[in-house]
Parts: sequence; C-alpha cells; structure tokens
Amino acid sequence: MFEVVGWAYRVLWAVLAVLVLYLLRVNQLLSQTPDEVRQLSGSRWTIDQLNETYRRLQERPIDYTTKIPPKLERRYIVTGGSGLVGGFVVLQLLARGNLPESIRIIDIRKTERNDMRSRPATEVEFVKTDITSSDSVDAAFARPWNPSVAHLPLTVFHTAAVILASERSKFQYAFPEAVNVIGTKNVLAAARRAGADIFSSTSSGSISIRPVEPFVFPWASSPRNFWQVLDVDDFNAPLREREEYFANYPASKAIAERFVCDSNDEKFRTGCIRPANGVYGHPTDNTVGDPLGRTVLPSWVSHIVQSFVHGANVSIAHLQHEAALARPWIESSRQAGRPFVVTDPNPPITYSDLYHAIETLSVHPFRVIKVPPVVMLLLSHAVEMYAELPYKYPLLRKVLPELKSDIKHLKPGIFSICTHLIASNDEIGKPVSQGGLGYTGVLTTLEGMALEILEWNKEHVDDVKMRKAYTTSVSLAEQIREHWLVRGGSISSWQ
Repeated sequence: MFEVVGWAYRVLWAVLAVLVLYLLRVNQLLSQTPDEVRQLSGSRWTIDQLNETYRRLQERPIDYTTKIPPKLERRYIVTGGSGLVGGFVVLQLLARGNLPESIRIIDIRKTERNDMRSRPATEVEFVKTDITSSDSVDAAFARPWNPSVAHLPLTVFHTAAVILASERSKFQYAFPEAVNVIGTKNVLAAARRAGADIFSSTSSGSISIRPVEPFVFPWASSPRNFWQVLDVDDFNAPLREREEYFANYPASKAIAERFVCDSNDEKFRTGCIRPANGVYGHPTDNTVGDPLGRTVLPSWVSHIVQSFVHGANVSIAHLQHEAALARPWIESSRQAGRPFVVTDPNPPITYSDLYHAIETLSVHPFRVIKVPPVVMLLLSHAVEMYAELPYKYPLLRKVLPELKSDIKHLKPGIFSICTHLIASNDEIGKPVSQGGLGYTGVLTTLEGMALEILEWNKEHVDDVKMRKAYTTSVSLAEQIREHWLVRGGSISSWQ
C-alpha cells in the first residue's frame, strides 16, 4: 500500500516537473523577438534622440497643413467625430478651409479633446446620435443644413466604433455587432438616403490578424502566428467564421468592412482605411494615453515590435481617399470598394521605445514592471473562464462578484493584438494613377508620441502632482456597453 502511494507521488511530482518545464519553454518563446522581425524594426530610441525631438516640437511645432489634400467644395458628416480619428478628420477639414457650417459631427457624446474645444471646431454642429438605431441615424442625417452649403455634395467619414480588443466569447458578441455591424449598416443606408456620393470608413488592421497559438510543441521555434504582416490579403478571401478571429472586435469590423465595400458603385463610392495596430495621438487613446495616466505599468510586451499609427496620419489617409474617390469614375474605380492599410512613415518600434519615451519625457513618474508572459497567459484563461460562468450558469449571476479594473480585460485575445505586427504603406503610398492614394504620413512615430507627451505635459503644467483623467476608447466602450445591457440594447439615452 505504502509503495503504491509513494509511486503515485513520484509520478505526480514528475508530471508537475514536466509541466513547469513546458511552461518555462512557452514563456521563453513568448519573450523572444524573431530575427526577421528584429531586422524590420528600427533602432531603439535614445534619451538624446527623445529630448532633441521634444525640444524641436516645443520650439517649432509641425505644420502639416500643406500635406492635407486641397479643399473640396463639399458637405461632411463625420460619425465618431468627437473621438480620435474622427476628431482629426474634423480638425483637418477646418485647417484646409472647409467652413464649420459644412461639417456635422454625429456621435454618442461630445468630445473631451481640448484641441476641439476652441474655435473654429466649437462652431461645428454636434448631433447626439445612437448609430445602433436607424431612426436616430436618419434623424441626424435629415437635419437641415445652412443654406450656404445645402447644395454641396455630401461626403461621409464613418469612424464610429466600439473597441473591446480582448473579448472573444460568443456571449459578448452582441454589443460590438450592434455598434460596429448594425451601426455601419444604418449609417450606410442613411448616407444613401441623404444623397451622399462618397463614403470613407475607418476599418481596422486587426482584421487580418490570426489568433496567436502559444501552446506549441516544446521543440517549436516560436508560437504559431507569433509575428504577422498587417495586409489586406484576407479581403480577397471569404470571410472567416467569428471564432477564427482573435476577438469579437476584428470579427465585427471585418463584416462591417465588407458591407461598406460591397455598397460601392459609380454613384456611391465607398472604401475603407485600415489603421495599423495601435492608433494613438491624444491622451484619450489606449496606446500612449493610458500609460501616461499611470505611475506603474505591469507589462510583458516590452520586446514586442509593432507598427503604430498617429490619428493625424489616419485622417490624412481618409482625406486622400476622398480625393481619389471624387475623381471621375474611370480614374477612381481602382481605389473604390476596397480597404487600404495605413501606418506611420517609419519602421516599426517596440513597446520598450514607447515606455522609454514616457519615462524620459513625461512630467510624471512612470515605471514599467516586467512580468513573465506565461503567468499573464495562464491568468488570462482563468479570467475568461470566470467571466463566462454567469452566462453559462445564470444562477451564478447573483453570487459571483463582477471583475473590476484592468483584470477584466486580461483575456487570451489580448495576446494576439499584443504580438509582433508589421504593417506597410507600400500599397496606399502608390500614386493614384497606379491604384494607390499617394499617401505620405505627416508624423513619424517618434514625433507623434513625443508630441502627445508634450501636449500631456502642457495640460499639467499648473499641477504636476495630479493626472488628468481621460475616458479612453476602451473605458468608453465599457460604459456604453453597461448602459446598453441595462437598457435592453439601446444606448440612445446614454450620457
């Protein structure tokens, strides 16, 4: 009897030892940067380089208005115009000379952006709109225009969306579907009824991402899909099933993108801009703004290489998209009905560059605590299983406490959006005559991130002890979802 128990203990310890060794191997693989990715990445940012860029931006702010496509005599509706990309679209339209009365912002809330709280942006009409409601969208589009511009043709820039990047459960799909899919269909229909002839939609580079599979054989050289190219090859293939995307967000954006591009015709020209992973440009963003608001940031991604894109660059791409679609049909048909990937005009960087920039330039203390990726991976699976329990077993809803703070976003899908992701401007940068948009970015990632930190510091010059609290896109989506659930699928009364 004792011999059997002793043998069982030895087997148990052997299994545990093998499991620990395997997890250590997975951790090692997740902590690597493949050689091919390292070669594509630029050199790491130095303190001198960061300080020099910061001083230059302080002394000589970048004026990129000369790179904005020339003014077109048109009216504009910008869904999501209070947000990151939509906000830059509004500001760039005004900067190139479009009158405030020719622009209408359609959004669920007014902006938190200081750069949109001064003239002439304050003169732009804001219409609170729930894009999940066709009646709300139709009413916003049907509002009368100033007689001086009412006769002009109409362009719609559709940038509104909700982003919950780590959610992949089928139980959580209804909300992104309502906003990103049904909302897009509602805006498309309203745009047609309003007589719009150009429709440029913000899609997402994350659509092309395949889920990372970290649990591979110990002898594998890397996890499956550990580094990927953000391109549009998937657009030429049938839509994947929802489960084949890393999360509900890209699945919903992929469906919405097809609706937009399939709506294209000679009299209603459509298409999409896919920003590379990690859009930034204002403290309301998740990429730079979120860590700026923290003193300590636990992270397992310092080595991860990614192509980031400033909201101003995404906006420039949209305006160049509009300019191409406004040309005669025989010239613009190659740019219509398709997506373009856009990123900053420089090699990809690492998250360590971003962290180093904040540590060096921010007026606030900032420190990164490196945590083992495998620990976060295992914890993410536990969080996801816990979060699904109330859906699988409704009786538990009354007894299980809801997860709060950052831990609720730690789910396996985050490991696919936080892997090595490389984008290229080769296609969008081609001349219009060759099927591209002639895109050239106005800010490099170094300039863009330094500029965002500079603007953050200016906002705190009177009190560096406090950090201004912004509503990031993720926290905004969480707030709207809670209201949507309480109201039975309506967000019209959300404040």
